[in-house]
Amino acid sequence: MVNDALAGKIDLILTKSVSRFARNTVDSLLTVRKLKDVGVEIYFEKENIWTFDSKGELLITIMSSLAQEESRSISENITWSKRKQAAEGRVTFSYNNVLGFKPKEDGGFEVDKKQAKIVRYIFGQFLSGKNPNQIAKHLTENKIPTPRGKTKWSYSSVRSILTNEKYKGDALLQKYYVADFLNKTQKRNNGELPQYYVENSHEAIIDKEVFDTVQVQLSENKKWYTEKNYFGKIRCGCCGSSYVRHLLWHSTDKYKETIYRCKDKYKNEEKCDTPHIRDDEIQRWIVSALNKVIDNRKEIISNIKLLMKMIKEDRRLDDEIIQLEEKLEDIRTDVEKLIITNSKIAQDQEEYTRKYNKLIEEYKLLEKELEQKNFDLLSKNKRVRELKIFIDSLEKQGELITEYDTKLFNYLVEKIIIHKGKRIEIHLKNGEVISD
Repeated sequence: MVNDALAGKIDLILTKSVSRFARNTVDSLLTVRKLKDVGVEIYFEKENIWTFDSKGELLITIMSSLAQEESRSISENITWSKRKQAAEGRVTFSYNNVLGFKPKEDGGFEVDKKQAKIVRYIFGQFLSGKNPNQIAKHLTENKIPTPRGKTKWSYSSVRSILTNEKYKGDALLQKYYVADFLNKTQKRNNGELPQYYVENSHEAIIDKEVFDTVQVQLSENKKWYTEKNYFGKIRCGCCGSSYVRHLLWHSTDKYKETIYRCKDKYKNEEKCDTPHIRDDEIQRWIVSALNKVIDNRKEIISNIKLLMKMIKEDRRLDDEIIQLEEKLEDIRTDVEKLIITNSKIAQDQEEYTRKYNKLIEEYKLLEKELEQKNFDLLSKNKRVRELKIFIDSLEKQGELITEYDTKLFNYLVEKIIIHKGKRIEIHLKNGEVISD
């Protein structure tokens, strides 16, 4: 419309109110002046302002400022409400971005059975060995709409479904936040605001164990790892760096050979004394180690189940987290009381500042400790998931293997360490180490 007015197609613009015309005072005035220069007048009905009037610009400045302040106030109220809901664990989300759920008539949301089939299909295809690109291609070919209603699926749209905790009945709140109330720009929350994780907040579409299995597999299939590099699990016993495909010997003739060696072998003043190894050697070691595990799987599974039980029953971390959260809440209350008292009663400001700084310093230390405890808890839960996958993989493997199996390697092996003289250590995810 403004472009048409500047081009001489419009002589007068009728506007309901100043607040409808632009987001802020600066934009309003710039646009008004630009249009006035080409002889286009604007009439604001609610405020009864004509821009060609001598007092028009002053009135627009005042009214635009009021409108902007009102917009800011409304935005802050909405933001406060959403953050309060998040802190209370009340789950809400946009159905346009999440497949498989729909709003209920009486409020809240529920599983959309038709869309849930698509979600289960995506998880099932991934667990059967398909990657997100292959799944996206199949969904596009079958004209299945994306969460946003589009016809073309992509790697990212499939991966976002595979990693969304809402499908297992949990919810991570405040993933994004509005950074600017004027243009409503949303940013990913990378620690600027607190996040809240609500377990069992709603009906799940995917079983928790299935979802967690997918997360482990996704983490092991990161872009910078390839199957040819054994997912970065082969390490140098000298410097700790990964082994990578590095050279092709006799690459110009039929005797070419792929080898693996420490990627930092020649980076330091003293080169690593670990040897290069061939692909067939690596696979032979892996097959031998996995067969030892398979051959003793009954005893190993029994020991892992006992270990998992001990880990799950150990509630010390949970109790420490609760205690830290209570201490933090007490300090928040003390700070609030201190500020209120200082605003109502005259007192020594140096003493007030000293008390305030002491409380804030204590709060920061406890907050850092809580962050570490939460990280430890996540690591503990990840350990339990990995052990569960370890057991499941062994129970499904009825016979000894005769060749390298990528999935078994990923599920059972933590890392392989190569030492001088081709002495190797294969570290399994149950904590066992097999040497050769």
